Amino acid sequence: RRPTRHRCRLGFVDHPSARFFLARCFAIQEDQLSDIVTLTGIVGTEPRAVTTQEGLAITSFRLASTQRRFDRGQEKWVDGETNWYSITTFRQLATNSAVSIKKGERILVTGRLRIREWASGGKAGTNIDIEADALGHDLSWGTANFSRGAGATPVDTGSTQSDAASAFPTEAD
Repeated sequence: RRPTRHRCRLGFVDHPSARFFLARCFAIQEDQLSDIVTLTGIVGTEPRAVTTQEGLAITSFRLASTQRRFDRGQEKWVDGETNWYSITTFRQLATNSAVSIKKGERILVTGRLRIREWASGGKAGTNIDIEADALGHDLSWGTANFSRGAGATPVDTGSTQSDAASAFPTEAD
């Protein structure tokens, strides 16, 4: 029986041959593995912000994501295994996340999945990296106040704010 996509993304992540299994499940070549994923979890390390000599801002941190399920026998929620991901952000997202994200906060991350094998000092393992395209606080667990950055401008859609507001009915309508 061939595993489903959901099973591949979550069930084989800790397997030593995760890259092989993910490539097999998505029917692509192992060297062409590039997937967009969305994760929720808790920031496990303080974000580390650096700027390269070329002026590229980079912020990275670790994200812990634990699956929960309801155990009918015990009649309570139980934690599953925790998967750890290395999250990396670039440019304006890196600058904004460095001042917005703190260790212990619950966040959502969307980005490109990268799986890397490593070996050092007789040990070997697999790193699961996410190159983030977007991230933010998980509002299922709290509230946030958004403030636009100094250099950020909205995308021009050709309509004005009053045009957008008129698209929604009011009590007077």
